[in-house]
Amino acid sequence: MTTAGDAPTVGASPLRVRWLGTVPYGEASDLQHSLFEHGTDDWVLLLEHPHVYTLGSNADPSNVLVDPASVGAECLRTDRGGDVTYHGPGQLVGYPVLSVPGKRGGGMADTVAYVRSVEDLVIGALNDLGLADVGRLEQYPGVWVAPESANPRKIAAIGVRLTRGRSMHGFAINVDPDMSMFTHIVPCGIADKFVTSLAQEGIDVSMAEVVEAVVVQASALWASKRSVDRADIIRRSTDGDDDLSPFSRGAGAGLPVKTGADHRAGPSLRLKGRLAEAGVADGIDVMERKPEWMRAKVNIGGKPLELKKTLRDLQLVTVCEEAGCPNLSECWSDGTATFMINGERCTRKCGFCLVDTRLPEALDPEEPARVAEAVARMELDFAVVTTVARDDLADEGAGAMADTVRAIRERVPGVQVEVLISDCRGQAAALDLIFESRPDVLNHNVETVPRLQRAVRPSAGYARSLAVLSRAKRAGLLTKSGLVVGMGETDEEIASVLADLAGIGVSIVTIGQYLRPTSTHLPVDRWVTPEQFASYAVLGEELGIGHVESSPLTRSSFHAKQAAAGSSVPVTIG
Repeated sequence: MTTAGDAPTVGASPLRVRWLGTVPYGEASDLQHSLFEHGTDDWVLLLEHPHVYTLGSNADPSNVLVDPASVGAECLRTDRGGDVTYHGPGQLVGYPVLSVPGKRGGGMADTVAYVRSVEDLVIGALNDLGLADVGRLEQYPGVWVAPESANPRKIAAIGVRLTRGRSMHGFAINVDPDMSMFTHIVPCGIADKFVTSLAQEGIDVSMAEVVEAVVVQASALWASKRSVDRADIIRRSTDGDDDLSPFSRGAGAGLPVKTGADHRAGPSLRLKGRLAEAGVADGIDVMERKPEWMRAKVNIGGKPLELKKTLRDLQLVTVCEEAGCPNLSECWSDGTATFMINGERCTRKCGFCLVDTRLPEALDPEEPARVAEAVARMELDFAVVTTVARDDLADEGAGAMADTVRAIRERVPGVQVEVLISDCRGQAAALDLIFESRPDVLNHNVETVPRLQRAVRPSAGYARSLAVLSRAKRAGLLTKSGLVVGMGETDEEIASVLADLAGIGVSIVTIGQYLRPTSTHLPVDRWVTPEQFASYAVLGEELGIGHVESSPLTRSSFHAKQAAAGSSVPVTIG
C-alpha cells in the first residue's frame, strides 16, 4: 500500500478494478469503448445503472412488451451479443475490458473459454455469498439457480463482445432489483424461464458485499501473479440529496470569512459528513503558514494592469480572478488569461471552489463577440475559455461555448482555442455542440480521486467525467484533464487516476496543490512537495500521457500553449 508520502512507481500493469456507483448506460458505454480502443491494461468496471432495457445485436424488438418510458426506463441498442435484458438499481453490473488469450496461447481469442471464465466468476461469487445451487443451464446463457431442477431461475445475465483480442460488456447479477421490471420484457428472449435475485433466494446481502465477492473472484481469475489496483467511489449516504443533482446546495462553499474568531468557523456539517465518509480528518489549520514553495510572486503593475483594463472595458470575467489563481501575475505578464463565460455565477457548489454560487443571471448574447475582441486586442495566438456550470439552461451553456470558439476564430484567424468545460450533466446533445466547434484542446477536469468525489464536487461524478473525456476523444479531439491534490488523497490513488486518464487516451494532465479559499471550504490535508509533484509527472508520462504539467502552483490553463504543442516545460522545484 502506498502512503501519502511515497512516490508512485510503474511496474507490471495490475488488474485495475473500479467501483463506480450509479452510472447511466450511455456514459458507461462511452467509457468502456474508450478503454477498449485506447488502453492496453486490463480493467473491471463495477457499477449500477438507472433503469434501462438494452437490445443486443441479435435482439427481437418485440421482446420489449411495453413502452419503456411508461415504466421509467430507457431503451437502447448496444453492440453486445444476445437479446433484450434489463439493468437497474439493485443489480451489480460488471464490465471486464481485458486482453483475452488466444486458443492455445495464440491466434484468435478463445471466446468460449472467456465466457466460461465470466460464468465461473459469477458462480464463485454467488457461492461465497451463500448461494450454493447455481451453475450453467445447457443451451441458455447466463448463470442459473437450481439448474438441474424442474424450475431453473436465471440470476445473472452474461453478454460479451470480443474484438481484436479485447473484451467488452460482461455480466449483471440480480442482488435486489425491482423484479417487476423484468415482466415488461422477455428476458434474453427466453419466454419459458423465470428470473430471480439473491434477495428472492433468501440471501440478504448488501451491494458492497456482492462487490467484494466479485472482486475476490476477478482477482483470482484474471490478476494471476499481478497486483490489483482498486479504486472506489464513496456510495451516497442517506442524507437525501442526489450526487448528480443540478444544484448542490450546502456543499460547503460560501462567502469568505475574513475577521475575528470566525476564521475557525469551518466547513458545513454536510461537508464534514462527506469528508468523514471518505476518511478525511480535519486537515491543516486554516491559519498555518504556507510552505515557502507555495508563495507565488505577485506583480500588479505593467502588463497585468493593461490586461485588467482591457477586460474591464469589455466587461469580461476571468477565472484567474474568480478562482484566486496563484499564477495570475505570471500569466497576465505574458499577456495570457483564461476567459470565463456564461456569467460569473455557478449552479454548483464544489467544496474547493471560490466562484460565486448565487442564482445565475441570464446569458449575454454579446459575450462571445467580446471575448473574441479581447483575444484580438491582446494579440493572443492561444486562447483558453472556461465556463461556470449552467445546469439551469436547456443546453447546459454548451451553445455559448461553441459560439465563443467560432467567434474567436472568425475574429482572429489561426488562433488556437482550448476550452475547459463542465460535464454538461452528461447530456450528449450538449457535449456534441461543443465538440462540433472543434476546439484545439478539450479540457475537463476530474479534479480529485474517486474516494473524494462526493466531498469535493458532489454534483459531479468520476465516471461521468471519464465518460465526457472518452466521448471527446472518440470525436477526434485532443483531450486534457486535471487534478488538485492535498485534499486527503494518497499518492497511490493519484497513480490510479493517472492510469484511468491514460487508459482513455487523455493527452495532457495538470496537477497542482489545493489552496483553501476560505475557512468554509475543504481543509488542506497536506502540502505536497515539489519533488512529489515531479514524480507524478514522471509516472503519468510513463503510463502514456503525452504531457503532465505538475508543480505546486500548476492550474488547469498553466502553460496551456506549451502543453498543447507537446513542448516540455520544466517542473518547478522549490
